[in-house]
Order: sequence, then structure tokens, then C-alpha cells
Amino acid sequence: MSEHPAGSPRNVTPKPEWLKIRLNTNANYKYVKAQVRDHHLNTVCEEAKCPNIHECWGDHRTATFMILGDACTRRCRFCAVKTGLPRDLDEDEPRRVAESIAAMELAHVVVTMVNRDELADGGARILAETVRQIHARSENTTVEVLSSDLMGDRESIRIACESRPEIMSHNLETVRRLTPQVRSRSTYERSLLFLKLVKEIDTESATKSSLMLGLGETRDEILEAMDDLLENHVNLLNLGQYLQPTRAQLPVQKYWTPEEFAELKERALEKGFVHCESGPLVRSSYHAGDQYDHYRRRVHPLYAGD
Repeated sequence: MSEHPAGSPRNVTPKPEWLKIRLNTNANYKYVKAQVRDHHLNTVCEEAKCPNIHECWGDHRTATFMILGDACTRRCRFCAVKTGLPRDLDEDEPRRVAESIAAMELAHVVVTMVNRDELADGGARILAETVRQIHARSENTTVEVLSSDLMGDRESIRIACESRPEIMSHNLETVRRLTPQVRSRSTYERSLLFLKLVKEIDTESATKSSLMLGLGETRDEILEAMDDLLENHVNLLNLGQYLQPTRAQLPVQKYWTPEEFAELKERALEKGFVHCESGPLVRSSYHAGDQYDHYRRRVHPLYAGD
């Protein structure tokens, strides 16, 4: 295990075989791309340079929609989404997102957002309206929200929760020790507070978080983060390999092996998570629909036979 802190000099071997990505530009991929363009939408798949874009768009015809513009008010050192002054709020964005999802006939969608720290509610109102519009136009579609921390403001979190997404997700991203070096204007404790408040406001909501591995964390620190999430009643966990999007972001300190990811998944389930996706190419919304189906069958007896 590498003990180098994030951003320090390190010697990392070339990208291993298990991280090679299969390209897929079939009809499904082109259809999703056209829907995104035609409705003037942003996706985190493109903005964050997700390695799974060809699988999700080409094989599953799914996308993670990014709302509230394409400029983030924070500059996290792992993220390729551009930082800058955000544009005025687009009040029509919830309708366009919802209409695109209805046209694609998606069973499960993920809606994420840039940080909008200049707004009093952090963008919670537009986020909530997007969820409501999706449910109104696609009543059989389940919605997962991947939210910013909304600065830990209870009222903003309440606004988001009352739109009733099936999953409310917020990423811890990394272990406690590395948070100040990896994340901008974010704190480990505020992320835990966000997840705790979600459960207090909506006890029926499933909560989810994700960790990137390869920034210099130790196995013990990962297990500690798991315990911290469980103490705040988080149900679902994703673990994936951090990949440097461009040379402007933090370098990789270690490539965790598929076997190590499998062992961490086993530990996560033993500790009490309802479901855990764990693997080198896993990202926040990876196989999100399957994950929600698994959660529903485990937690809600009415769906146990599905």
C-alpha cells in the first residue's frame, strides 16, 4: 500500500490491463448523445470524462444528467468539471431534462449537479423541480439524486428531499485525512452531516455514497470511512479507482487490484451496507438502476419476488 499523500511525488506503474476501456459507438450511444444535444443538456459522463460512458450510453442507454450549468463554484483537485462564474439559473432546465428522459423511456435516472455556492439554497429548488418533473412525465421511472453538500444547510436539504427521489446520494469521495487536499470548500464532517440530515428528513429515502481509491489512502482508512457512513445510516456504497482526468488534476498514487476491490466489497457487506458496487471502473452512478432494484428487494418485502 502506498503511503504517499495525495499530490506528493510517487512512482506508479502504467495503467493496468483491467482498466482498459471498450469503446462502443453503436446506435444506442448515438441516440443518447443526440438526446443530450437536442435538449441542450449537460451530462457528468462527458464533463467528468467518465470511463464508463461507452458502456452506459452504448449498452444500457443511460446517462447521468448534470444540472445547474456546466461551471462549478468549487475547484476540487480530482475533478475535470470546469470551475468558473456560473450562468444565470435556467428555469426551463427541469422541463428539458424530464422530456429527454421520457423520450428515452428510462427505468432509472441519475441527476447530479455542479456546486452553486453563490445561491442561497445551493441550487436545491431547481434540483427538486427536476425530480418532480421527471416523476410527473415518467411515473414508472425511479430517480437518483447525486447532490452537492448544499453547504450542510438543513432547509436546502429539506427542499431537495421533499421532491422524493428514490435515492439521495452524496459522495464522501475520499478518507478523512485526505479530504482537505482532495476536495475544495468541502469537509468530511459536512458530507456526513448531509447524509445524516437526509435520513432525519425522509426516513424512507435510500442514501448512498462513494469513495475513490488510489489517492494515497490506507485500507484501515477506507474501513473507517465505511464505519462513519454506516453510523449516519447510509445504505448503499460505491468504491472505484481514481483515474487522473487530465494533468491538471491529482496524480494516481496506487492502482487497486480487482481482488482488493472484491475484498473491500465483502467487508462492506459484512459491516452492514445493503449493497456495494466495488471495482476499478465503478463510479457514483455505475449500474445505478440495478443497485436500486437490489436495494428495493432487500428492504421492501413487497418487491422480494421481483
